[in-house]
Amino acid sequence: MSRTFLYARVSTSDQTTANQVLEVKAAGFDVQAQRVISETVSGSVQADQRQGFQKLLERMEDGDVLLVTKLDRLGRNAMDVRSTVELLASRGVRVHCLALGGVDLTSAAGKMTMQVLSAVAEFERDLLIERTQAGLERAKSEGKTLGRPMKASANEVKELKAQGMSQSQVAEKLKISLPTVKRRWNA
Repeated sequence: MSRTFLYARVSTSDQTTANQVLEVKAAGFDVQAQRVISETVSGSVQADQRQGFQKLLERMEDGDVLLVTKLDRLGRNAMDVRSTVELLASRGVRVHCLALGGVDLTSAAGKMTMQVLSAVAEFERDLLIERTQAGLERAKSEGKTLGRPMKASANEVKELKAQGMSQSQVAEKLKISLPTVKRRWNA
């Protein structure tokens, strides 16, 4: 008999997984409390590197079902989500995503949905990169200085050095870090 698990994840400690649990209940699922795995960890950490998800993998068996409210609970990018779904499918675990109408991501329709979403995500990422590069090129052509503003130039550091100030004194006077002073000391 298959068991149903819920993987609920938030990124920061000031967030809660309560809404995800409520969303699953509202969708008609009755997941036993001991089968709800909640954790606070960034989505940029791959699923198989998360403690809560590893615990989940240890407990799940062939025929079990894993619920997530949204795909981004499994991972930040399409590649990570896909590899996680494939790992679960190889263990005989079905993965259902409520945001996608509860589709089983390990089924043929679910795999197609994942491929379409991956293609769209990749397309959006490529468009963002193109727009960013175009904006940077335009800013350069307009003579704008890119990057973080420099707090103190090498010349300012050298002038104070010539006045006999120590590196610590220069850092304090210019309100910059000692490593920054050291980088500019003999530049």
